[in-house]
Amino acid sequence: MNNEVFACFTFYSTLLVVKMYIVAIITGQLRLRRKAFTNPEDALRHGGKQYYRDDPDVERSRRAHRNDMENIFPFLFLGAVYSLMEPNLFVARIHFLVFFVGRLVHTVAYLLPLKAPTRSIAYSIAQIPCGSIALQILFNVATNW
Repeated sequence: MNNEVFACFTFYSTLLVVKMYIVAIITGQLRLRRKAFTNPEDALRHGGKQYYRDDPDVERSRRAHRNDMENIFPFLFLGAVYSLMEPNLFVARIHFLVFFVGRLVHTVAYLLPLKAPTRSIAYSIAQIPCGSIALQILFNVATNW
């Protein structure tokens, strides 16, 4: 990878995807431990139709995973395009690091759960670099179009 910004982006993006896999595994393990399945055939396989039900902890983990998808997928697009614009490596690294740490804290705050407003603050902090990246992309495209 000759583009150092893209290499940095790839590093943080991979960490985010691994984090998402970990949340998915946690959700699956909670389903098994709590015997709370969303599909009747899974409930029957694991003990009976009474396990075709919701569980608050499983639902919390699912919400954390869904929130990751709603935020990390757009970051993957924005960060890839941003990397192609050859921004300053230091500035780009700060953007990627802040987003990663914000999402990590958000997930921990969601799963444990930590006291409010920890999760909201982490979410907001992670949105700052995404907004900055989006604005830089739009400005770059508008001025070079």
